[in-house]
Amino acid sequence: MLNGEEFGRLFGAFERTAFRLETLSVYSVEDEHEEFERFLAGGDMGPDWDDNPWVRSMTDKGKQVSRVHVLRSPLTDYLRYELAAYQGNIAAGETIRIIDLSEQAVTGLPDHDFWLFDDQDVYRMHYTPEGAFTNAELLPAHCLVEYQDYRDRALAEAVPFADYWERHH
Repeated sequence: MLNGEEFGRLFGAFERTAFRLETLSVYSVEDEHEEFERFLAGGDMGPDWDDNPWVRSMTDKGKQVSRVHVLRSPLTDYLRYELAAYQGNIAAGETIRIIDLSEQAVTGLPDHDFWLFDDQDVYRMHYTPEGAFTNAELLPAHCLVEYQDYRDRALAEAVPFADYWERHH
């Protein structure tokens, strides 16, 4: 099990690809609390929202970062905030797709988040009931094919973020 700092180091260490499946409707990220409150108040979100430096730090090195977010409309305040921030992630080179379970029935995906690095290491993410990250669990090698299949199924079912955003924003 890796804590937040240990897990964060993986983003500098992967060589080619990082894929995330997101499944929660709320994430409680301490570093985001002030920004989230500013978003809810309609405040200026700053330049990082136009081009996310964290994503850019990876994509500028030729690394591919992608995610599929499985969610259900109507969106929580947190999801409205997170999806609004995706514009800067996309500008920085991340590929983002959405599965809205209120619009399409998708089965066979896990009910938990995971990251797949370089198509070889899978980390299951663990959170508190309130959405605070607790740790990341490196899954055994025999789970790799199963999680590659989850990734492939999610990518096949999801719609590009721009299409989703155009319909819902």
